[in-house]
Amino acid sequence: MQNTRLNSITNALGDRILQLIGNPWRRISIILLALFVGFFASSAITSTTGQLSILDVSAAAICTLTIELINRFVYTRERMARSRTTTRLTFFWDALNAFKIGIAFGFILEAFKLNS
Repeated sequence: MQNTRLNSITNALGDRILQLIGNPWRRISIILLALFVGFFASSAITSTTGQLSILDVSAAAICTLTIELINRFVYTRERMARSRTTTRLTFFWDALNAFKIGIAFGFILEAFKLNS
């Protein structure tokens, strides 16, 4: 590629993201942030669908399907077999998995609150 200004900015941005991901404390903090955002999203989903009393079953089906699709992508055999994945993709899948865990935990907690 030619060394244009846009190309150099894009390369510098990619290098900064890799530096950000490479630091273990920042990596853990971003993954925890994804977990908490997932928990917040589950609270928002359950409270809005519960208040409106429409599309409860549809929202539950969509959320379950999304969680299962994330499980499918994160835990596929090909991904686990490939040990040479890039740091950026591994970080993306870890953050997405943390988001999914936050959503599932929030749904379970809401179910316990409704049961008591």
